[in-house]
Amino acid sequence: MEEKNYKMRKQMQETCEAIEAGEQALHSLKCAESHLGSARGWGVWDMFGGGFFASLIKHSKIDDAREEIERAKFHLLQFQKELSDIQVPMEFQVEIGSFLTFADFFFDGLAADWLVQSRIQEAREQVEDARIRVEGILMNLKSWYSCLRLEDGR
Repeated sequence: MEEKNYKMRKQMQETCEAIEAGEQALHSLKCAESHLGSARGWGVWDMFGGGFFASLIKHSKIDDAREEIERAKFHLLQFQKELSDIQVPMEFQVEIGSFLTFADFFFDGLAADWLVQSRIQEAREQVEDARIRVEGILMNLKSWYSCLRLEDGR
């Protein structure tokens, strides 16, 4: 009986740690999504003649998104580690190309702007997919944690 209680509490602790790591990953993904949305908006303006300052602001937003994506990757790795502790596998790939910043500033024109826009959209889709997957896993973990608590009598 004592061993069963120990295993139950250990499972609850591991699940709680996974939920916490997932919440951190989710926050970073939502921030990245927001920055990419802003970059997309500035990119549309840039495509229709926004000029140097629109490019500058757009790339500032892309840089903000890139930083948040790096933070999200770190949190996703932590989430993955915590999930492996409770035998839930997960993998994510989120990248933004680095050549495009150079191309957009030095070859400013519709083709370069369109290419940057398409990469922003690809990154937004990847981040959105990761966010949706993390939200789903978190929902299941929280439900499972509730069941564990009921079983434990807390």
